[in-house]
Amino acid sequence: MIQAALIGNPNTGKTSLFNKLTSSYEYVGNWSGVTVEKKVGQLRDKTGQLTDLPGIYTLLPITRDEGVAVSYLVNESPELLVNIVDASQLERNLQLTIQILEYGKPVILGLNMIDVAKSNGLAVTPEVLAERLGITVIPLVARTGAGTDFLLEQISLPHHDSPQFNLNYGDRLEKAISLISRELMTSPPQNTDISSYRWLAIQILENNPVVISSLSSYANLNQLLAIQKNVREEFISEGMTESLHDHIRSIRAEYIHQVCSEAVDASGKKPHSLTEKIDAIAAHPFWGIPLFLFTMLIAFKLTFDWLGDPLSDLLDGFISGAFSQSATQLLIAVGASSFTQSLIIDGIIAGVGGVLVFLPQIFILFLMISFIEDSGYMARITVMMDRLMQLAGLNGKAMIPFIIGFGCNVPAIMASRSIEQPKERTLTMLLIPLMSCSARLPVYALFAGIFFVRQQAVVVLSLYVLGIALTLLLAKLFSLTLFKDKHSFFLIELPPYRMPQSATLLRSTWEKGKGFLRKAGTFILGGTVLIWLLTYFGPGGSNVDMDQSYLAVLGGWFAAILQPIGFGTWQSGASLVTGFMAKEVVVSTMNIIYHVPDMPGLQHQIAQFFTPLQAYSFMTFVLLYTPCLATVGVLRKETSSWKWTLFSVAYSLLLAYTISFIIYQGGRLIGFV
Repeated sequence: MIQAALIGNPNTGKTSLFNKLTSSYEYVGNWSGVTVEKKVGQLRDKTGQLTDLPGIYTLLPITRDEGVAVSYLVNESPELLVNIVDASQLERNLQLTIQILEYGKPVILGLNMIDVAKSNGLAVTPEVLAERLGITVIPLVARTGAGTDFLLEQISLPHHDSPQFNLNYGDRLEKAISLISRELMTSPPQNTDISSYRWLAIQILENNPVVISSLSSYANLNQLLAIQKNVREEFISEGMTESLHDHIRSIRAEYIHQVCSEAVDASGKKPHSLTEKIDAIAAHPFWGIPLFLFTMLIAFKLTFDWLGDPLSDLLDGFISGAFSQSATQLLIAVGASSFTQSLIIDGIIAGVGGVLVFLPQIFILFLMISFIEDSGYMARITVMMDRLMQLAGLNGKAMIPFIIGFGCNVPAIMASRSIEQPKERTLTMLLIPLMSCSARLPVYALFAGIFFVRQQAVVVLSLYVLGIALTLLLAKLFSLTLFKDKHSFFLIELPPYRMPQSATLLRSTWEKGKGFLRKAGTFILGGTVLIWLLTYFGPGGSNVDMDQSYLAVLGGWFAAILQPIGFGTWQSGASLVTGFMAKEVVVSTMNIIYHVPDMPGLQHQIAQFFTPLQAYSFMTFVLLYTPCLATVGVLRKETSSWKWTLFSVAYSLLLAYTISFIIYQGGRLIGFV
């Protein structure tokens, strides 16, 4: 069984290719000691496993992702590396390729997006590239699958030759490389699995922190670092201002330029690509942001008005109608007790079903987010928002986890790993819970569908905009107080626009959406059973009146506190308390409390207890108050700090109460009810 690894720059089509080469894939936790996701899949022909390394630019790590890739190469040493490069950006991509070739393990070069290069007027000759680099080069179009079958055949071959690649870095550096290599060969390190001591020597000269850390127990490390120091001092004494790393990079760049001049015919290159033409409008400094807001409005129109609502109504009719009736008949047929019937029908089906009816809307929103990500537009959003984010103490890259947070706060917090600076990473994680995740959608859909029938999309969009506005204000406040005197930089690659592949798009949507279904079978199911039990029992015994139940007692503790913000009833208090388990449970709780079999019945009950102003205040509170249990857990894991986790819980509660108070009391003052 071959152990291969997929490696390349971000936005080179690595994910699409991984999906094509593997029959299935799974996330098997995180890389050892690092909170960066590890993705492994079995090759389609069952000949081995393929590990998808994070998209990186260099083996000299700046980000966590790059550190993970280097650590993998040092400690796990795959049998084969499949390097994916973008044929339309070949010169830049080959910087990583040269470093991989020096690593010394067998390499196959996947020349992806050959169609994009051709459309841009670039003619790439794979045979010339293969001859100059000394490895197999396979043209690919991962989006359509062209070339992937041949690539799979090549990966599955039982024997692969290691590249005989040596780039001359000049007499002085070559002498140092020889000294370090000889020392390593004489006394090999015990805790690393390196096939090329030359590569290891170059990494030491470049002062690669991951490599040097892996040699921390190596007895002769100080001697190796002394050689590095001597070379650096010689460079300085001769008036060379560039670092050893910069010198090595410049030699690689010169060689790459020579290779590309032979392998790429750019005589037909077009002055303006399709991406540049689209960017003239989509990424325009003035029109770009209104266009982005219009795009999000269309997404919400599809989610709620045009497509989501009709599908949700159909699903609600099935759950509350045929499914509930069949379940009732089955329970009667098997002689289930009244307690069991009530638990299953009024508790589990009403509670879980009350959330599942919003499944179409959630999947549609995930589909929209996946389309924005895969099309290349997401990166433009981060660039357009960078200036605004800088004013708030963040940078444009924080927009990516924020937008992912519209789907779910948990993966959004994990996505903040791509932010290089600890200050901005922590600040972003603290603010992500203000992004309106899909778990809040059932609450919005329920209340907006009752009180704002004709303006559902606009009202829901206003909640998203409110969350973003408060995020920016708090980012500025926290950066001036909690994170002052800490500077950062913003670096992101703009991929070309491309039409997302339908299979990849659906797979991405499913991966996002199945987390919601998993919650429906765990948190929401468990929560609805607990909530129903709290309504069934009370201080007076079992099967008590709802107002005399333990749930009413629990909600009553918070009713007086919630009165100034518009919803001082035990029902509202109980719903918000149980919503800490998962925000969807707010709707489950109301289904159980109001004891209604279908959505129209629940809407009728809520209309008697809320006014439009109270409903908007309630939705705002749900938007801003304490993150759900899963979010709190991942926040603790990612920050490695109870201090920041508890701070997030505390400030969000205070913020939710303050903003809801302003909305409700301010609305009353100007005449709203």
